[in-house]
Amino acid sequence: MKKIILTGTMAFALVLGACSDKEDSSAGQGSVNDGEAVNEYGSIDHGVDENKVGFNMDGGEIEEAANVPAQEKIALMDSFDTYIHAFNNEDIDEYMSTLSKEPKSFTIDEEKTYVEGIFSEYEISREAKDVTIVKYAEDEAQVFSNLDTKLKQKSSGLETARTGRQVTVFAKENGEWKVTSVYYMEDQKS
Repeated sequence: MKKIILTGTMAFALVLGACSDKEDSSAGQGSVNDGEAVNEYGSIDHGVDENKVGFNMDGGEIEEAANVPAQEKIALMDSFDTYIHAFNNEDIDEYMSTLSKEPKSFTIDEEKTYVEGIFSEYEISREAKDVTIVKYAEDEAQVFSNLDTKLKQKSSGLETARTGRQVTVFAKENGEWKVTSVYYMEDQKS
């Protein structure tokens, strides 16, 4: 009987120990080891909150919004292309001109500091595929893309690549589409 109680007590202690021995999931974020700058927001990953985008980012079918006027589709795609190309060309002024004056998921000053840091430390390129307007209203639109990002640290030559899904939210300001929020979900490696 004592062996059963002792064994049961040890098993209970192990379960409690395992429950309380969880790793801090944020321990590697914003550190030198993960390649991300110490910042709550960033142009690569602005912090995904699926409750704020118009559809589930976990995959599945991506459907184009049916109500997008032809002229607005052209303007949105041009704005998205400029946003991606300015980043790839490390053109800070052009990149910053693609951003809303009143962004929702980042601040202008933090984004500029973050991007300058990325450009000084890394050779970086992003390739957007399957670019689709998934939600449209007269003053706001959401553009989905599958995004391949390649990074090479200038100081060490260390290279890494990420793939994921991004929703770029645009707001119309003075007749132009500007980036107001970015939601990114990295694909999990299998």
